[in-house]
Amino acid sequence: MRRVDNLQTVLRKNKWFFLPFGIFLLAGAILLAVINTGDVIFFFNAHRSYWGDLFFRYSTKMGEAAAYFLVLGILLFVRFRHVAMVPLLGFCVGLLSFLSKEFFNHDRPYLYFRKMGVFDQINAVEGVVLNGGTNSFPSGHTMSAFALYAFLALCLPRKGAGGLALFLLALLVALSRIYLVQHFFKDVYLGAILGVGVALAVYYLQDKMDAPWMGRRLSLWRRQKATVARDIP
Repeated sequence: MRRVDNLQTVLRKNKWFFLPFGIFLLAGAILLAVINTGDVIFFFNAHRSYWGDLFFRYSTKMGEAAAYFLVLGILLFVRFRHVAMVPLLGFCVGLLSFLSKEFFNHDRPYLYFRKMGVFDQINAVEGVVLNGGTNSFPSGHTMSAFALYAFLALCLPRKGAGGLALFLLALLVALSRIYLVQHFFKDVYLGAILGVGVALAVYYLQDKMDAPWMGRRLSLWRRQKATVARDIP
């Protein structure tokens, strides 16, 4: 059985992801203590541009289903063990997102600003359909992005600046949800925390699965397959 690192060791090995994540949590907590609901949306609204609209419209997709297939492809070259966990990761994120949204039942920005009578002050991004329900808190896209990219950072064998890049990618998805007027900052803040929590839980769960094939890499599997093929007369 493989030796499982404790949480402190895992965080230290992946400091390029978890150190900036910790800074984000601290800065975000301070920000939430001093701002009003919707302030970050109004900030982005005042600094909106054509290129910003275009950039965030597409970057937000990195928290959607297509990103899971991209990560699956990357992990095929690391360990089958990790690949097998990605569908479970997606399922956990989807279930937790649904249950938490139903529990909190917070208004989306569109509905919130309509009730406040200030929606006419918001310049919505062209081509983006604003959700108007009561499923704002927490942000599912943000939860998905932080779960997916934190899990990828944990699984990659080389622990370096790639972890920072993955954190920034997840953060970009979070910011896109505010820029596109789909979520408040508090929504993405909790979404990030829950997402990383899911990533850590699934990462540790895979250590309970010790089927021999799950430790193989795709390259090793190909070599073994080629060897078998040569031995067949």
